[in-house]
Amino acid sequence: MKIVFVLLLSALSMLAQAADIGETLTPWTLNDQYDQPYTLNEQTRILLVARNMDGAKLVKAALQDQPKGYLEARNAVFLADVHGMPSLIGKWFAIPAMQKYTYRVVLDRDGSIAAQYPGAEDQVLWLQLQGNTVVSQHTFTSAEQLQKALQDTPAQ
Repeated sequence: MKIVFVLLLSALSMLAQAADIGETLTPWTLNDQYDQPYTLNEQTRILLVARNMDGAKLVKAALQDQPKGYLEARNAVFLADVHGMPSLIGKWFAIPAMQKYTYRVVLDRDGSIAAQYPGAEDQVLWLQLQGNTVVSQHTFTSAEQLQKALQDTPAQ
């Protein structure tokens, strides 16, 4: 029993450290709101992570007046942890509403990917990447701060 406990703690500590500065993120593939796959790749410079509806609302407010392709032009991707959303709500209401957004929302339906990255649930985590390696990270608690940071990021 003690061996299982030690192994579990080791695995959890590895997950908690997955987004330390200098760490290389393991590529993952998840579907977006259009059921299209997205794979984290070396061209991704910014990974925005929202762990719940409050975080997702910050991203939505920061991007509300931006044109289609705004995030993509900055090599940014938005990962939303939706594992806590009841499946019927997601299927009939939330995901169809997301299909009207001008940006891609990569959906973490079981929460396993977003859980690898540190941060509070009501914030947006910004991981600055270079070739899948974390070079910096920031958290945002307001849409205005996030919007300004995105505006200060030049399009590619």
